[in-house]
Amino acid sequence: MSDINLALALLKKNARPAELAGMARFGINPEHRLGLSMPAMRRAAKTLGHDHALALALWDTGIPDARIVAGMVAEPTRLTSRQMDAWAKSFRSWDVCDQVCGSAFLASPLAWRKVPVWAARRDEFVRRAAFALLATLAVHDKGSDDDRFVATLPLVEAAAGDERNYVKKAVNWALRNIGKRNPALNAAAIAAARRIQLQASRSARWIAADALRELEGEAVQTRLRQQASHPD
Repeated sequence: MSDINLALALLKKNARPAELAGMARFGINPEHRLGLSMPAMRRAAKTLGHDHALALALWDTGIPDARIVAGMVAEPTRLTSRQMDAWAKSFRSWDVCDQVCGSAFLASPLAWRKVPVWAARRDEFVRRAAFALLATLAVHDKGSDDDRFVATLPLVEAAAGDERNYVKKAVNWALRNIGKRNPALNAAAIAAARRIQLQASRSARWIAADALRELEGEAVQTRLRQQASHPD
C-alpha cells in the first residue's frame, strides 16, 4: 500500500476523536488531529512499510498523526538537510517532535549535524528538536564515543536559561540521558549540571536540580557501578 489516499483511509479508520480532549490535557496540540494511539500508528506504519515518497505525502497533509507515521515510514538516508529543517520548523506539538526525532531523524546520517544547528535556533519546537534528538542519540547511538557527547554539554548549558516549557524539558532530558550512558559521562553531566545550577534563571535551576536528583541517585549510580564492573 503506497497510495496516500489508502494510507489516510487506514489512519482515519483508527481515529479516536473522543480522546482529543484528554490529549490536550497532556499538552498535545489537538488541532487537525485524528486521535490515534501510538500502537495504532505503529501498526499503520508496519502495514505501509518504508516508502519515502509516501512519508513526504503524509507529512504534507498537516495531520499530526500522519506526520508521526511519516517519521516511521520515511527512509532516513533519503532525508535531505532541507527536508529535515522544514519538518522541524513545522512541528507544532511536542509529541510529533519527539516521535519524529526518535524515528526518521535518529536514523539519519545528518542527525548529529542537526543538533548544534537547531540548538542555536529561537523557534521553540526547532530548539526542542535539537535536544530531543540528542536525548535519543544518547540512548540509541552505541557507536559514538564519549567525546562526542561531552562536546554537546556546552549546548545544554547555553540553552538551560530558556524558560519555555518544551525547551527546558528537552534540555533536561538530554542532560539526564547523557549522564546515564556510562560512568564517565555521568561525571561530565553532573559537572555540567553544577555549572547550570549557578545560572540565574528559574529554568536553569530546575534543570540542574532535576538532573542531579536522578544522576546522583542510587538507582543510576548502582546501575553504572554494575556496568563498570561488568563491561560488555
